[in-house]
Amino acid sequence: MTAPLDPTVDLTLDELLERYATLRDTLLGLELERDELAARIKAALATGARAETDLYRAELKVSRRVEYPVEPFRDVFGDAAALEVATIDRKKAEALAKAGDLDPERLRGLALVKETQSLVLIPKTR
Repeated sequence: MTAPLDPTVDLTLDELLERYATLRDTLLGLELERDELAARIKAALATGARAETDLYRAELKVSRRVEYPVEPFRDVFGDAAALEVATIDRKKAEALAKAGDLDPERLRGLALVKETQSLVLIPKTR
C-alpha cells in the first residue's frame, strides 16, 4: 500500500497521475479479491457452514425480485397490454391487474421470482 498523500508537498501533474493510477490499480485488485472471497464464503454459507470472527458473523441475505417475461406476457395479455407496461414493470402490471384490466391469476402464473444472495457482515455486540 502507499502512504497517504501529504497535502504540504506539491506534486507535478504527472506525479498526481502516477499516484492516481497506482491507487486505482490497487483498489481494482482489492475489489477483485473481495469479490472472490465473497463468492467462496457465500458458497460455504449456502451449504450450511457458519463463519465468524471476533468482530463479525457472516450471513446470507436473500433478496427476491418478481419479473414477468415479455413474450409470455404478450402471449397472454396481448400487444396493447405489453406496450402499456413497457418493460413489464412489476408495479405497473400489478396495478393493471388490481384495476381489473389484467387477470390477476394469469399474471401470477407468469411471474418469475429471481433471488440474489448478498454476503452481510453482522457486527457482534459485546
